[in-house]
Amino acid sequence: MKKLLLACGLAASAVQFAYAANTMPEGDVASGEAQAAVCAACHGQDGNSMVPSFPKLAGLGERYLYEQMVAIRDGERVVAQMAGQVDNKSDQELADLAAYFNSLERSGGQADPKLVDLGEKVYRAGVAGRNVAACTACHGPHGQGNGPAGFPGLAGQHAEYIEAQLKAYQTGYEKPGEGRYTDGEAKVMRSNAFGLSDLEIKAVASYIAGLQ
Repeated sequence: MKKLLLACGLAASAVQFAYAANTMPEGDVASGEAQAAVCAACHGQDGNSMVPSFPKLAGLGERYLYEQMVAIRDGERVVAQMAGQVDNKSDQELADLAAYFNSLERSGGQADPKLVDLGEKVYRAGVAGRNVAACTACHGPHGQGNGPAGFPGLAGQHAEYIEAQLKAYQTGYEKPGEGRYTDGEAKVMRSNAFGLSDLEIKAVASYIAGLQ
């Protein structure tokens, strides 16, 4: 439990540190909606993508959405499908988009019944023997996330997308500068993902997809 709390404390500190130098502007939902039409092709008219490899943006968390779009725009997070989409947007425009997508309701998903038990175990208890913290500590018992801290809501997210991101974090842990590494200096997501087996990743991704 102490390790779990420490991990989340470090994660929160990393987020706060990141925003100390770049405070998020107050987003305007109406302005964000006016910009969002082009996003619908991949992320859906209501922020709920129909393609499992594209994330649902609805209700993901305003601060988290802003942080990730800034990272993509500034080249800190490489997402091939997002090439050119936010390159010329200002901080204010990105904050507006984040406010809009966060105002939308995320659709639900379904978990694979064969993976539920393992997925729930990983999500709620972590893997103590490999220093993997429980997902609930940062993302909440029902996957609602922690908006002010910048921890995204996960419930109902596509399992395929979550699985891909966890594997990207694994790569970011093993090969600095590759994969995904936008989780701060504490490397909470990278170290947690690195400690999970492929089966555990698939199971926890499936479990999260089924959370309501």
